[in-house]
Amino acid sequence: MLSELSIKNFAIIEQLEIAFDDGLTVLTGETGAGKSIIIDAVQLLAGGRGSQEFIRHGAKKAELQGLFTIDKNIENVTEKLTEFGIDTEEGIVILRRDISASGKSVCRVNGKLVTIAILREIGALLIDIHGQHENQELMNEKRHIHLLDFFIGAPIERSLSTYTELYEKYKKLQQLIAAKTQDEQQIAQKIDLYKFQLEEIDAANLLIGEEEALESELVKLQHFNRLFDRLNTSYEALSLESHGLDWVGNSMSDLEEAASIDEDLKTLSETVNSSFYALQDVSHDLKRMIDGMEFQPDRLEVVEDRLALFLTLKRKYGKSLEDILIYRDKIADALDQLVNRDERLHQNQELLAQYVKDLEIEAKELSIIRKKAALSLEKGIEEQLKQLYMEKATFKVQIHQKQPYQFDANGFDEVVFMISTNLGEPLKPLVRVASGGELSRMMLALKTIFSQHQGVTSIIFDEVDTGVSGRVAQSIAEKISMISSHSQVLCISHLPQVAAMADHHYLIKKEVHDGRTTTAIHDVMKTERTEELSRMLSGAEITTLTLQHAEELLVLADQRKKEFRK
Repeated sequence: MLSELSIKNFAIIEQLEIAFDDGLTVLTGETGAGKSIIIDAVQLLAGGRGSQEFIRHGAKKAELQGLFTIDKNIENVTEKLTEFGIDTEEGIVILRRDISASGKSVCRVNGKLVTIAILREIGALLIDIHGQHENQELMNEKRHIHLLDFFIGAPIERSLSTYTELYEKYKKLQQLIAAKTQDEQQIAQKIDLYKFQLEEIDAANLLIGEEEALESELVKLQHFNRLFDRLNTSYEALSLESHGLDWVGNSMSDLEEAASIDEDLKTLSETVNSSFYALQDVSHDLKRMIDGMEFQPDRLEVVEDRLALFLTLKRKYGKSLEDILIYRDKIADALDQLVNRDERLHQNQELLAQYVKDLEIEAKELSIIRKKAALSLEKGIEEQLKQLYMEKATFKVQIHQKQPYQFDANGFDEVVFMISTNLGEPLKPLVRVASGGELSRMMLALKTIFSQHQGVTSIIFDEVDTGVSGRVAQSIAEKISMISSHSQVLCISHLPQVAAMADHHYLIKKEVHDGRTTTAIHDVMKTERTEELSRMLSGAEITTLTLQHAEELLVLADQRKKEFRK
């Protein structure tokens, strides 16, 4: 359950600290006091959409934090936290979200930075927020199948997981086939282009490393005369005519004799000795290189042409010869796919037909599960509606299959909630006959049933009692209180009947401090509840009659809670 909520610099709230308990907590207050802002804060903590507009004027960021305590038997929360590598200690989960002036959110769970997507996944397991707009979910027939599947829970989740995996393969292959059957003229143009490119690249007979070798050879060819002159001059300096080696040889002999007299000269003698033989080797190498050198004008032209070809190919197909060869393999595969497309298309169509058969089997299994569960949901909804003063209502879940092979992500079932609110009237789609008050009661009936097994720790109702009064209002109040017997419930309400059923009552009001408006929260004690309920009954003026009525509501509420919480 949500144990503590901290809100700072959020909308008109400067700073608010609220401690919650189990059971039913009701937030009341005049319109515009900031009740729904508190729910907005919780919604953002659960991963809702945020923006810089939520930041209080003049502040740099909005700060939200919620502390949740979870029972050990709520395995889905601990499993999800473990999945994301988040530590859980003593059954405590702390959600935190900061929203900066740029609109960027920083989210943490138990101190660990997480994405908004992860925050949303964890938040969905902790909080179920139901506001007035959610009644419109019932008015969207496409959502009915999801509501039914949610009611079914684990039994259909397993089958739906198998179906979904197969359906994704089916859709992917279907899209591939559609892409392969594109305009034949475009395919022919691609084939011609790929063939031309392959022929051009293959004709070049590219070799990895060839370009670097040719660039080195080109430099030598372009500077042949200069290279020949330098090598020849070096050789002549060492040759017999210049006596270079003779002089070094004489020095070597003299130092050898000197070293026999003075051992300190031995190192110098050895150095000159080594140099003599090294220079002798150099002289031989230079002679061999000079004898092998021959200027080839034709070779220079060949090298230049080859490098020019490389440059042309690189402009077309890649930055290097390696890139060109990679591109060559890529278009070769693409060409093979296009040339042999008819055979592959036939193979894919056969596989698609098999997927259709498999999908039909899995979709039928989903349909069987839904039809069986629909009977249970119908019975449960009708029982709940009777308690909400819709005694004559008949509720049915209509399930029929789409045309063969018209699969979607949920199978081939179309689910429509049907209702007759008056005795003798035929069943009609809920979206066509339900009034606002009836929609509120329908959604509350669903929430009552779902809350018994959905596993969230906190359920929040944001003015779900709008549009009702009298005994219907009392029945809604009792229904919300019943839900709070097995889940923590936070409820924003304008109905005194709902406030009377509260186990904990907070009054939200605006205050002005230093010329700035802010939202404050006041814990309504037992002695104050009569006065607050009287205000809700009469508006601005509190009378003896409204005070008496408020007392009666509180007495009735205590009696009703004792009855259904035995």
